[in-house]
Amino acid sequence: MSAHSSTSPVIKNDPKTINAWAMYDWANSAYALVIVSAIFPAFYNTITSANGTSKLDFWGFSIENTAAYSINLGIAFGLVALISPLLSSMSDYSGNHRAYMRFFCYLGSIGCMLLFFFSNVSLVHLALAGMLLATVGYSGSIVFYNSYLPAIATEDQQDKVSARGYAFGYLGATTLLLLNLAFILNQKALGVTDDTLLPRLSFLLTGIWWLGFAQIPLHVLPAGLYAAKPKGHGFLNGYKELLKVWNQLKTFQKLRTFLFSFFFYIMGVQTVMFMASSFGEKEVHLGLTQLILTVLLLEYLGLGGAFLFAWISKKLGNISALIIAVSLWILICIGSYFIITPVHFYTAAFFIGLVMGGVQSLSRSTYAKMIPETENNAGYFSFYDVCEKLAMMCGLIMFGYLDNLTGSMRNSIMALGVWFTIGLILLFVVKRNKSSRQMLAS
Repeated sequence: MSAHSSTSPVIKNDPKTINAWAMYDWANSAYALVIVSAIFPAFYNTITSANGTSKLDFWGFSIENTAAYSINLGIAFGLVALISPLLSSMSDYSGNHRAYMRFFCYLGSIGCMLLFFFSNVSLVHLALAGMLLATVGYSGSIVFYNSYLPAIATEDQQDKVSARGYAFGYLGATTLLLLNLAFILNQKALGVTDDTLLPRLSFLLTGIWWLGFAQIPLHVLPAGLYAAKPKGHGFLNGYKELLKVWNQLKTFQKLRTFLFSFFFYIMGVQTVMFMASSFGEKEVHLGLTQLILTVLLLEYLGLGGAFLFAWISKKLGNISALIIAVSLWILICIGSYFIITPVHFYTAAFFIGLVMGGVQSLSRSTYAKMIPETENNAGYFSFYDVCEKLAMMCGLIMFGYLDNLTGSMRNSIMALGVWFTIGLILLFVVKRNKSSRQMLAS
């Protein structure tokens, strides 16, 4: 079937399409929770510290295990930032966004499954490679997943639909995490003598979960958002489309300012979320079960937080709600420097949970409102995702560098507070100087 014939009209606000779209959050959020937040970071730290040292040898260089983990993630996001704009534009020309989403989904799930084989420190290179593939797959597929939002929901429904996606993600991911926790807590009852087996099994199950539930959106969502563009040289067309979108962005000053603000504050949000478990294990010495329970608290608070900030945005406007959220993140960074006991860590986790889902969901829907009317949503969202991935790359590499330089993640957390502050100042600029269309988001 040609790309032209595979593209069908999209009916906005259709419950079946919206629920199917949200199911991709249900599927891939298992990676974000089990692999990134709950089990793998603590497992990785334990395995890589088995020889009595947290230092790893990489091609003659000695580096902290957590720094290697953070920098590896940063490299993965940098790769996605390089390729996603081109792929987004090419998907517009092919008229088949879903095929690209499927490719990255499969790549990510395979990366998760590879982590099953990480049983000792000598296989750390395999573990980091699997993590890199999983991260590239997750982030790459999100580019195309996000581009469906303005195509399946009218502007007045986008905050709600975006929050629904995050809600599905929280519920799906916590369901799998609770299943894995049940296995890990009953290791003796199950007769398992290998302490690494059940955590490694959780990585395998995550890949299967992601791959399996993704079939729902991959079956229901339309292959493309719009008819395929005229055929030609794919790579040249892709670069031309990127240049066209970039030139259009130059004419929207407030949108550009929002993207700069987003770059700085999301750098902090994502880095904290990726490194929180490593911080808890290394700096506070929390056990795996304590970390899993903390992450579960984060997820359920995040679920409520996404809807809380959607409600705040209705009352005060999107930009005002984001200002509140980013201000809270700054206070969290300051408080995190002084974390010593598990109670301190749980308190910080409580506030992180309240704001993490809200700031992500609101950022996505605010951007969707601010972009001009276009038939190139994937192209515009590729810029949004490039901002996010470059921010994550910078945040994670900086975090790892400071961790390796000072031997403490506390200094890295405080540095993130500076980026939050810059993002907050730029949000005030957006709020003060808004156009008639951007009044909707402010």
